[in-house]
Amino acid sequence: MASGQEIGDSSNNNCSPKKVYKDPDDGRQRFLLELEFVQCLANPTYIHYLAQNRYFEDEAFIGYLKYLQYWQRPEYIKYIMYPHCLYFLELLQNASFRNAMAHPANKELTHRQQFYFWKNYRNNRLKHILPRPLPEPTAAPPSNALPPPLPPTATTMAASSTPVSATPVPSPMQYGVPSGPPLPKNDPRNAIDRRKRK
Repeated sequence: MASGQEIGDSSNNNCSPKKVYKDPDDGRQRFLLELEFVQCLANPTYIHYLAQNRYFEDEAFIGYLKYLQYWQRPEYIKYIMYPHCLYFLELLQNASFRNAMAHPANKELTHRQQFYFWKNYRNNRLKHILPRPLPEPTAAPPSNALPPPLPPTATTMAASSTPVSATPVPSPMQYGVPSGPPLPKNDPRNAIDRRKRK
């Protein structure tokens, strides 16, 4: 009978499912590592580093880049602080882009284009987002209104050559110079003359 129980116990052990690896912290560490790596892809210099060190020639690494595309889903994208990383992650799926990033000139070009995007993105978006004001409707002039005055010609300007006392128009630079007597100038020639006299 003992041998029968042993046989039954051994058959139960063979049928039991294999132990599946479970992260001790429920995947938090893996989540943070993958988030950090994906966000590093926003830097063209880092992509150039990966290309120079032949990471893009490793099929396992290419598979890892394909796996990381889950960061584009809405439940994960909310954790991304540098959205350019998702754009570069998409570009890295293309073999020609991976090969091109091995050259320093392409790295500089990519970095420059990224800078121009950051520089002009807000203004370009505002052009499309903000509503344009509607043109003001012009009212038809009444039929008994006087015609508009004619612009002055050379003859009328010569006839009215006498100065007209009008309120002075303030200079656009009025706030830069204080009112009152002019400030004394320090002439370096006067300082030299004083030294010679002593």
